[in-house]
Amino acid sequence: MSADNSEGNVSVSLRNLLNSIQCVRDRVRDGESNESDGAFNLSNFWDTLNQAVKTVSQEATKFSLAFSKAPLPSQQDGEKLSESIMKSILTLSTVYYWLPKSQGVSLRRQVRDATVEVLEGVVQLLEVILSTPLQSLTQEQLTTTGTVWSACDQFAQLPQDNKAAVLVVLFDHIGVVKDAIEEIEQALSEPQDPFNDVLSDDEEGEEPRGNQDTYWSEKDRRVIGPCQGLIKASAACLRKLTSAVKANGDVTTNQNLAQLDDLADITKDISPGVDDLALCLYPPMDYNGVEDNVSKLAALLKKVLEIIRSSHVCGETELTWVQFLEGAVEHNLKKAKNLLQQDG
Repeated sequence: MSADNSEGNVSVSLRNLLNSIQCVRDRVRDGESNESDGAFNLSNFWDTLNQAVKTVSQEATKFSLAFSKAPLPSQQDGEKLSESIMKSILTLSTVYYWLPKSQGVSLRRQVRDATVEVLEGVVQLLEVILSTPLQSLTQEQLTTTGTVWSACDQFAQLPQDNKAAVLVVLFDHIGVVKDAIEEIEQALSEPQDPFNDVLSDDEEGEEPRGNQDTYWSEKDRRVIGPCQGLIKASAACLRKLTSAVKANGDVTTNQNLAQLDDLADITKDISPGVDDLALCLYPPMDYNGVEDNVSKLAALLKKVLEIIRSSHVCGETELTWVQFLEGAVEHNLKKAKNLLQQDG
């Protein structure tokens, strides 16, 4: 058989393997888990999943090496390699499906995303092998092999239960809101024009920029005060909730697992709400937009605090700050609306 025919057969085999793994990836990304009728052993699940991930990493490495140098694997060896990596992929996806939603939606979502990332890494590796000359190791192939390793290594850092998964979500939100606060404070600290280094257009022969487009008026700055207060209340709510989940979060009953998921779901809207409000504070300030976003963020925070209040993570200590933040949200909402309705 000529070398051209051999490479052609290998390419067909690789494309079939690629299509199969893409199908598995899509099913994992879009499919539902099996529901557990009896007791579910989470510790056993993690042991089995970590072993499955380790096997995928090893098989991907073997596969990459086999197609990185001459001679190409024989048709029989190529089929064995394909069967072996496909078996590892199917095992990983099967073990993922063991994890029922009853262990927590937040946990399952993060395990699903990590599993999809591994499968996507293997897909990319196969695509690179197919798109570059066979029998040669390219930098791109090295990089994609490393991407598979990295995706597999991330499993060691995954949260081990739904409480830990919810804390991951909350920490991410805290970072986003903190960035928004810092950006506004930085802009306010500028002596005149917060966009001087970005929108410099007063070149020779041009008129200086108009006040209304790049400067805050006195009224603007007064309005920003309670808006900042609302954004800081958002940050405080997320920080306090994180501490409450750490201290009181429970994963031993279905009700408490579901409450943790509810907290993760409702708080995911806080950082976009903060971003929307922060963006409309920049000059030229749109007062209607500010009022709309202030109202939306305040309503969201009230709803979040109400859900916290009724959840198992809220004890007597937590109730104190929940009530304080409810008052702070209402105060800043009224103050912002009053200022917005005043004439300049």
